Amino acid sequence: MFNGIIYNQGVITKIIKRPKGLNIFVKSNLKVSKKDMGLSVACDGVCLTLISYKLKIMEFYLSKETINRSKFKFLNIKDKINLELPLKYGKKISGHICQGHVDTVGKVLSIKKIDKSFIFDFELPKKERKHLIEKASICVNGISLTISKITKKGFQIWIIPHTYKETNLSTLKKFSLVNIEIDILSKYVRNYFNGKK
Repeated sequence: MFNGIIYNQGVITKIIKRPKGLNIFVKSNLKVSKKDMGLSVACDGVCLTLISYKLKIMEFYLSKETINRSKFKFLNIKDKINLELPLKYGKKISGHICQGHVDTVGKVLSIKKIDKSFIFDFELPKKERKHLIEKASICVNGISLTISKITKKGFQIWIIPHTYKETNLSTLKKFSLVNIEIDILSKYVRNYFNGKK
């Protein structure tokens, strides 16, 4: 479990394609060691298990299901990804509860700079739009953000300079793809009321 507050980024250094999966290697300054094998790490919002660590390079295995659900099917060497270690008991939750279970892939439709902030307009697949709620939390590439507006094709978010600088949102362009995890609470509530019908 994570809270979507990003303090670290990593760079993809190697990708090994498997018959039904991928092994990816990520270099970063994240504080882990060989004792942390089996640790969950949110990589651009996807909960992955650390399987090896050497010289600041972490290795993760991605199953076919994870690849199909995320933007990692289009991953390239030198791509920057956001990293977050799991929450510890007693740690402050500054964002919202993020599971690391990506729902879908979103696409950047536009990026506008307003003063020092940025407005990002994202498109979502039609079947996922029903879960969106204005002012609700949403996880984009592992970052806890707030939906400022629901649009016909998806949603908008405002990004403050600090978040823009400290995450890989600064690398996004029009048509860039992002991992999206919709707030679990909104999905549970919708599922509950659908079951009452």
